[in-house]
Amino acid sequence: MRAAIGLGSNLGDRRAHIEQALAALESMPGVSVEAVSTLIETEPVGGPPQGPYLNAAALLSCELDPHGLLAVLQGLERGAGREPGPRWGPRPLDLDVLLLDGGERVVRDDELEVPHPRLSGRRFVLEPLAEIAPHWKVTAGGRTVEELCENCRARL
Repeated sequence: MRAAIGLGSNLGDRRAHIEQALAALESMPGVSVEAVSTLIETEPVGGPPQGPYLNAAALLSCELDPHGLLAVLQGLERGAGREPGPRWGPRPLDLDVLLLDGGERVVRDDELEVPHPRLSGRRFVLEPLAEIAPHWKVTAGGRTVEELCENCRARL
């Protein structure tokens, strides 16, 4: 399976949290980090008042199924010190499964929704993702990551 994931951090050493998560993924058997976007600093969207985020995207090749990948990402978040808190609140590490298999694979259940349900309107996710996977499809409407990113930029 190939997966596009989003990475974000706005607590502590933001860059180190993201770099450590990528290193941990790369060291896991059956997981390979194929590409990583540039880190960008963004203002938080929603939630309580909080500091800016560093955001990135990565492409993974892995032998895990979607739920197995989600479990790994959640374990990395907890390992970085993420605790339950307010929705969209500050966090040392935020990892999301964005798209699977070029955007062709859809998962919708109580634990996971792919494509990520808020992907198409979030510039802080689309910009890094467009850098490494511009032609991946976001199955809702069949538009590409690059097209959705251009639409977000046009709305500014």
